[in-house]
This record gives sequence, structure tokens and C-alpha cells, in this order.
Amino acid sequence: MPFAAITYDVKPGYEAELTEIFGSFKRVKGNRVKDESGAEAGTLLATAVFLRDDTLVRVIEYTGDLDAVARHMAVQPGVVDFEESIKPYLSKPRETGTPEGFVATFKRSLLTTVVQFSSRDLPAGV
Repeated sequence: MPFAAITYDVKPGYEAELTEIFGSFKRVKGNRVKDESGAEAGTLLATAVFLRDDTLVRVIEYTGDLDAVARHMAVQPGVVDFEESIKPYLSKPRETGTPEGFVATFKRSLLTTVVQFSSRDLPAGV
């Protein structure tokens, strides 16, 4: 199952505030991702957030189509609220006020996957 990591350029010194914002994040009601026609296009499995100095990284484990995942996230009320909440702490603005802007920002913020390993990929009994 793939992972995606997206970065946020944040102002240093606001670790407590950013931790509070992420800690009160309103999760999506379901983990099923639908495409534009309403067909199932993937699943959100897990999220982790890492912060150091002026870099914040959100790691998402998912199945399916990453573009559909981004479009799904763009319209989730918790994600919309979150993007608004972090604006004062960003060192570089993010254009996430529309689904199209969110998806474009998501794609620009993606880190390149260099390698990915999982114990789930090992043969049984190893």
C-alpha cells in the first residue's frame, strides 16, 4: 500500500500551535475515496504528521488513485478548516481555497518517493 508525503513550509517557533491544530483535526467520517463519477477509487488508511523547525510533513497511507485521494481531501470539512487554521503559520502561502487549488497545491507539495518497504510485502513466515 503506497504512502504519499506532502510538505508545508511553516514559520519556525510555532510547534505548539501547529501541534494543537493537528491535534484537534476533524477526521473524515469515512475512509472510502470516490472518483468524480462516484465510483470507489481508493481508501485512506493512515496519516502521520512530522514537524521540525520550518518543515512540516504529512504522510498518508492509501490505496487506489492518488489524484482521487487529493480531490477527496479537498472537499472534506476538516481539511478545509485545517487549511484555514494553519494560514498564519505558513511561511509560503498555499492556494487551497478551492478544490482545484487544493489539488494543485497537494501535487506541488508532494515529496518524491525514493523507496518504500513494508513487512506486509514479505512472504508469510519470514
